[in-house]
Amino acid sequence: MYCNEVSGGTHESVSVGRKRSHAESLLPIKPMKEHVLPITPPLKKPEEEVEEEVEEEELDDEDEERKLKRQRVRTREYFAELEKKMTICKPAPFDYDEEAIREREACNYSQKITLEMARAGKAPRAVRVYADGIYDLFHQGHARQLMQAKNLFPNVYLIVGVNSDAMTHERKGRTVMTEDERYEAVRHCRYVDEVITACPWTLDDEFLEKHKIDFVAHDDIPYTTGSATDVYAHIKARGMFVSTERTEGVSTSDVVSRIVKDYDVYVRRNLARGYSAKELNVSYINEKKYRLQNKIDDLKKKGKEMFEDIEGKRTDLIMKWEEKSREFIDAFLMLFGRDGRLTQYLTEKKDSVMMALSPPSSPKAGSQSSEDCSSPPAKTSRFDFSGRAGASLVDDDYSDDDDEEPESH
Repeated sequence: MYCNEVSGGTHESVSVGRKRSHAESLLPIKPMKEHVLPITPPLKKPEEEVEEEVEEEELDDEDEERKLKRQRVRTREYFAELEKKMTICKPAPFDYDEEAIREREACNYSQKITLEMARAGKAPRAVRVYADGIYDLFHQGHARQLMQAKNLFPNVYLIVGVNSDAMTHERKGRTVMTEDERYEAVRHCRYVDEVITACPWTLDDEFLEKHKIDFVAHDDIPYTTGSATDVYAHIKARGMFVSTERTEGVSTSDVVSRIVKDYDVYVRRNLARGYSAKELNVSYINEKKYRLQNKIDDLKKKGKEMFEDIEGKRTDLIMKWEEKSREFIDAFLMLFGRDGRLTQYLTEKKDSVMMALSPPSSPKAGSQSSEDCSSPPAKTSRFDFSGRAGASLVDDDYSDDDDEEPESH
């Protein structure tokens, strides 16, 4: 490697990587100048590239803002949907409550929803379905009708209108429950999202526009209430009517009929529970009659319970007697039976009894003469057991010798 240096118009070359020769050692050594590399300034980007980068950064910022906006919208929609689902944990609001007003104002009613769109699940917003009725003595038929209305389309906001007492008494008749009781009964149904109190008997366009109703749900049977015109005729003509099914065998009239049929039973029951005759609208004589019937029924009930108790005790007594009698019979057979203990005892002691009743004869003393030996032996006394009780215990071999024939000589 060589280092070139230009000085005073002369050019000198010095080798760095080898030893200096003798001639070169005699020459003076000039100090080498430090070589400094020039620092080049950074290249400036063209203005177009700078502008493009700024635009890209701005676009990235805009994309982030859009993402944040979309995320906020999704969050609001999620909480709105969650709030709708929370109606099963709290009563539905009335139409004049803040929650119902906010929901109604958020609905873009200018977006009309057709029946085909709603059934296909392509509605751009929640489908607002309206159902109305009296809902007296709220029962499973009412709940089933509201359940059908709630499940007509994929996304339904169910509004339920309840008629007032004045309207119902005028058009249909007296109710059992008051209007406030009926309002509360409906708003505590899990399928209901909003309740309209004192709703009109016939729906007009103003009412539909005010509550932004898309469809009306009711059973398909014409509802005339004494007139020849169906109150839902114009709703059906506009294509806003959706039919539901009635629950056969269950209605408020059926429930009332059951109560009227068993009137005496329910009056007696309430009197027994502490209600007064005045509260039940019962005369003095009927009150005494019902109370007497209650006492007779109490006596019958107590008598039945007593007989059941006696019957139970009698059954227990018979069972105990059977157990005791079985034990007594077993003990008797064990003692007096064919193989009983007494028979075994008598068999074992038979020989002893025989020896006690018939002792053996004593032996003869001394020797006798030859003459005496030729004579027959003297007879010994015998006992006759034929008339005694123990005769059966003596062997039959003991018979009288008088019956024997004399020996021949």
